[in-house]
Amino acid sequence: MRRTSSISVSGVQVSGWSSITLRMVLVPTPPPLRTMATITSRKVSMPTRSPCSITTSEPMSRSAMVSTASRRVWSGATVYRVLPLTRRMSLTFIGFSSWLQGNIAHNPGPKKTVGDRMPGPSDPGFDTLALHAGAAPDPATGARAVPIHLSTSFVFDSSEHAAALFNMERSGHVYSRISNPTNAVLEERVAALEGGIGAIATASGQAALHLAIATLAGAGDHVVASSALYGGSHNLLHYTLARFGIQTSFVRPGDIDGWRAAIRPQTRLLFGETLGNPGLDVLDIPTLAALAHEHDLPLLVDSTLSTPWLLRPFEHGADLVYHSATKFLSGHGTVVGGVLADGGAFDWERAHARSGRFAELAAPYAGFHDMVFAEESTVGAFLLRARREGLRDFGACMSPHTAWLILQGIETLPLRMARHVENTRRVVEFLAAHPMVARVGYPELPGHPSHALARRLLPRGCGSVFSFDLKGSRAQGRAFIEALKIFSHLANVGDCRSLVIHPASTTHFRMDDAALAQAGITQGTIRLSIGLEDPDDLQEDLARALKAAQKAADGGRAAAAGPAPGATR
Repeated sequence: MRRTSSISVSGVQVSGWSSITLRMVLVPTPPPLRTMATITSRKVSMPTRSPCSITTSEPMSRSAMVSTASRRVWSGATVYRVLPLTRRMSLTFIGFSSWLQGNIAHNPGPKKTVGDRMPGPSDPGFDTLALHAGAAPDPATGARAVPIHLSTSFVFDSSEHAAALFNMERSGHVYSRISNPTNAVLEERVAALEGGIGAIATASGQAALHLAIATLAGAGDHVVASSALYGGSHNLLHYTLARFGIQTSFVRPGDIDGWRAAIRPQTRLLFGETLGNPGLDVLDIPTLAALAHEHDLPLLVDSTLSTPWLLRPFEHGADLVYHSATKFLSGHGTVVGGVLADGGAFDWERAHARSGRFAELAAPYAGFHDMVFAEESTVGAFLLRARREGLRDFGACMSPHTAWLILQGIETLPLRMARHVENTRRVVEFLAAHPMVARVGYPELPGHPSHALARRLLPRGCGSVFSFDLKGSRAQGRAFIEALKIFSHLANVGDCRSLVIHPASTTHFRMDDAALAQAGITQGTIRLSIGLEDPDDLQEDLARALKAAQKAADGGRAAAAGPAPGATR
């Protein structure tokens, strides 16, 4: 590795040296690699003891705490990780070998959320993060909008630079299947909104779920999952992963004793949705997180329907969070994508030492020269392996153009979510009072099983996707859906347009009757995703459709009764 200018090290032996050339990398807002454009030298002195205070001699000088962070680093070089006393900037001192590629960029050392590191306000609000996190004017052109880096790969400075990137001695983009500058902005923005340490963009929400499980589990392992899941997630767990030796036990989301009883020595994680699809069972994240941690297990949460605007699972103890960014994050029904974020709080090494689990992260990995991911990045081990193995080998990466479109959606997420919730409350009130409706499954209603939990975890609202049961048979449901004019009949949620579907015959049709019952779905269940239209127009559309359903019911009863006395056939 090319040396920069000299930095003296007093009284510290670094790989047998008493004085060594180090590089100081300024990382104003990790993880996007482009923010590492300033690589500069500073002259510093380090006292013998560690941790210790140091001050740079440059105008940007600041005090920081230094702690030796290396246990095994390429070429035996010692790495000093600097913990800033001020916010919004991380400094890392690196010896002969750079810190592992992606560690600085995607997995910072001491747990520090992405939002904490954003330049500008000391504590940026959600709306500000939705617009600015991860982004800065393009250094080459000054463009304020995020550029779309439609490049499969990136030019090396030299043969030495290429070798260092492939040997993971330096940070940088090599191939867009693993990382891309546009995707990196999206990853940081979602991590900032969730309060996490980093994230990985994937080809879909399903790809994000698969990546999370495949990083932690293999043949012979086990997952405990909520029974109230999106049908595709249920199929992945129940059928597809079972073919590869990963078994799943499904438990009703509110049955805490059932969750506890389902945990086995082979269990690798607990998994549920913040708001179960489509019945909106609220996941008791604090209780399940405590249960998971009691057994040295992480809690994985699908937060698609709530979004970080309504609920931030990391604040309640969850360890991993993912989104189908196809839905509310994008918000316009134009792209398919997913994002998997890490809260950085789960101690993989401790869990491995206590239970023997997670050798994938806490034991040598032959695929990277016996690297131990938990040693390379104590808090970012999961993301490091998920990116360097799962994203590389399974290849479910996101297109930079898709990332850019999702970023456009996130910029208006706070405004859209407020209107989504407002419109939904109007529609729920209308349906709950209608004689053709047997049940409305929205947690803000006092009769919903999750009402008390929703008031505690979701004070802003319970989103805009919910289900209700029509009185009558599937025929009434068909008449209802086909009479709608504004609602679009399609398989998606979280669009700015209002949507409708019959889950039992579409999104959940592969589930048997028992699984449907566990998920709270009947043949009369209708799922709505409320959009941003005028609420009066939505109510009028629903009233017309309910009238059609009533007419179908009346016609069915008349047909069953047969012709009136004296009538001709």
